Amino acid sequence: MDYEAMDGLEDAGPRVTVRQASKDRADFTMEGVDLSFANSLRRTLLAEVPTMAIDLVEVQANTSSLADEFVAHRLGLIPLNSKNVNDVSYTRECEYCEQYCEHCSVTLELHARCTGDEIMKVYARDLVVSEPRPNEWVGMPVITDPLGLGSVICKLRKDQEIRMKCIAKKGIAKEHAKWAPVSAVGFEYDPHNKLKHLDYWYEEDPAKEWPKSANAAWEDAPQDGEPFDYSAQPGKFYFDVESVGNLEPDAVVIEGIKVLQQKLALIIQELGDDRNGEADGFGAPRSPEGINAGGEYGMDHGYTTPFGNTGGQTMYGGGTTPFGATPYGQSGWQ
Repeated sequence: MDYEAMDGLEDAGPRVTVRQASKDRADFTMEGVDLSFANSLRRTLLAEVPTMAIDLVEVQANTSSLADEFVAHRLGLIPLNSKNVNDVSYTRECEYCEQYCEHCSVTLELHARCTGDEIMKVYARDLVVSEPRPNEWVGMPVITDPLGLGSVICKLRKDQEIRMKCIAKKGIAKEHAKWAPVSAVGFEYDPHNKLKHLDYWYEEDPAKEWPKSANAAWEDAPQDGEPFDYSAQPGKFYFDVESVGNLEPDAVVIEGIKVLQQKLALIIQELGDDRNGEADGFGAPRSPEGINAGGEYGMDHGYTTPFGNTGGQTMYGGGTTPFGATPYGQSGWQ
């Protein structure tokens, strides 16, 4: 996004100053908010901004030296473009399917075979996105290296082959790190430690053994003999957001604020006069397969058995074994 200087703004209310912005990093300060809000935003950026990631892998052929589960795990960690991810429905909320479809997922095909004597590397660029999909951006592997190869998935020797169907779904990092939109969120306040929120351990001189961060240049240093203000509160917070590539860093921050708004709206609704009403659309992002009202897990747990995705049932049905019912055969959590 483009940033322009805005004059004539009042000092009251939250203020954000962008110090540095690039395609994978946003460095900014936030003022006019308290510590609890700033820290809530930090935690939301880390764990609750929805993105796309490969969640299901159907293995059709794999003669490489890596096990199926190992390759599936590597596929899940490949960043996928998540622009306009709100166009994608959560699988648990999809009205068109019970497992996955073009409204709640993106299908990627991987097929590679080594025919030469040299070792062949399979890269993220070899993932082919199938149509249709919710929009023209979601699901594309994020490739940022100069050669345009992307992450290495595996290596193949002569006559080895790998062929897999990958299903990418919408989720959040609270469920699994593969949905994380950021690799790190730097967060600091009171760089001069005027509020004494840190008690530095030192041997001789704390000023020499604990150098100040670059953020200290944005605030006045304490004066010698300056009395301590017991009523002082932190008022300026420094953020350094580093994206993994699936979303631009400014988009991550905007989506994080939206998630906080949704959470606050849900709290306000629950604390309102109409205590018998149910939340209607204010629920914050969750994993693609949550737990339903009956306490049972969703339709698909991310794997497929020879007997189908039975939602916790055995091949003999429910909790019944060849020797009769067990005390654990009841549905749901007791």
